[in-house]
Amino acid sequence: MNPDLHAWANNLSQLHLEIWLRLARGVHDRHAPARHPTLATVTQDGKPQARTVVLRAVNTLAGTLDIHTDLRSSKVQQLQATPYAAVHVWDASAHLQLRLDVGVTVLTGIDVAAIWAAVPEGSKLSYGSTPAPGQSIAQALAYTNTPDAKHFAVLRLSVQTIDALHLGANHRRARFDRLDDWAGEWLAP
Repeated sequence: MNPDLHAWANNLSQLHLEIWLRLARGVHDRHAPARHPTLATVTQDGKPQARTVVLRAVNTLAGTLDIHTDLRSSKVQQLQATPYAAVHVWDASAHLQLRLDVGVTVLTGIDVAAIWAAVPEGSKLSYGSTPAPGQSIAQALAYTNTPDAKHFAVLRLSVQTIDALHLGANHRRARFDRLDDWAGEWLAP
């Protein structure tokens, strides 16, 4: 592999910019690797839970990511008990693994009314199933989907740290921390 295949991986500021560009691409490009990151939470008894989610918004200046969910889902209960999570993205074309530590705020009601209004009608069906997500049902399709704004929530993920690992001829790893104004530091891979 050409060590200069991804020149942005050689400079901390360029790598940081590339990370946020790739995250933002996930919002608008259904085929971008960041479109479907893995979100990991913990149960109330400390067991890890990971699931694939859809990235719905990125605010680079604020350092936040948004994910939509049903307010009644187990991940919301887990995040209300422990408002921290991890996000993982593997971008094969860039040979880049991203691990983000995030603080999470669950937004509902009036705080998400404008976002709800912009959700496509077909997508709204994901927020309002009967019975609630995760409940037992008698048969595989023994549920109904009726859009209901009161069940719609936005998980606002405030990125605290980013661990980026670039796998090239020579591996490179960096850590970016919000508290350090995202200056970044190189780490041994």
